Amino acid sequence: MNAALLYALIAAGANLAGGLVITTANPGGRITQRLLIGFGAGFMLAVALLAMLPHAMEQDASAAVTVLLGYLLVHLTQHVLTPHFHFGEETHHDAMIGRWVGLAALGGLLLHTFFDGVAIASGFGVSQSLGGLVFMAIFLHKIPEGVTVASIMLASGNGRRGALGSVLLLGVFTLLGVMLTAQVASLRHHGLALSAGVTLYVAASNLIPEVQREGSWPVATSVFLGVLSFWGTRALLL
Repeated sequence: MNAALLYALIAAGANLAGGLVITTANPGGRITQRLLIGFGAGFMLAVALLAMLPHAMEQDASAAVTVLLGYLLVHLTQHVLTPHFHFGEETHHDAMIGRWVGLAALGGLLLHTFFDGVAIASGFGVSQSLGGLVFMAIFLHKIPEGVTVASIMLASGNGRRGALGSVLLLGVFTLLGVMLTAQVASLRHHGLALSAGVTLYVAASNLIPEVQREGSWPVATSVFLGVLSFWGTRALLL
């Protein structure tokens, strides 16, 4: 669990980096963000389908139902309870009615980042190699995640301090996910399957639409590079 906490802390630092990209308005950083979204989407898809899901099914034959529950849980918090939400930089200020919109989006992302921590702890609970793969998948989307919450908070009128505070809170919830997985038996048993559903949602329903929205050949190609990177990383870790 100490290793899981350390990796979760590193992932939380990536949240802060994403928030700083937006609050310092660095155009070069935003271009990097788009490429990272595509790369992270490919890597996360591969980790969820080829690493997390098989191990979850080994632990529990009915894990597919729990995976679906994790997927639907994120959909509920990000696209039902928070109607205006997309992964990446928020530039539609006209869609931001008030500060509550930013706070609602933050609430959805807090649940998501909590399960980032659960995923890291669950991965290391199976093996060092799976833990490393899960950490890499989560780390790659942590910068876009920080970009998302910081830009939504700014666009909804919550200010730079509110944006950075929200980013830090995401990191805290990632660490909380790791710590509670060690203490709560149901999270230890179902955590990997739930996290697989969350990871699949982030990759397929959050990140891939952003890649398609961009319409850029380099960004679209970065998805395949992310998948190839999964195979290379797994070969190094095994």
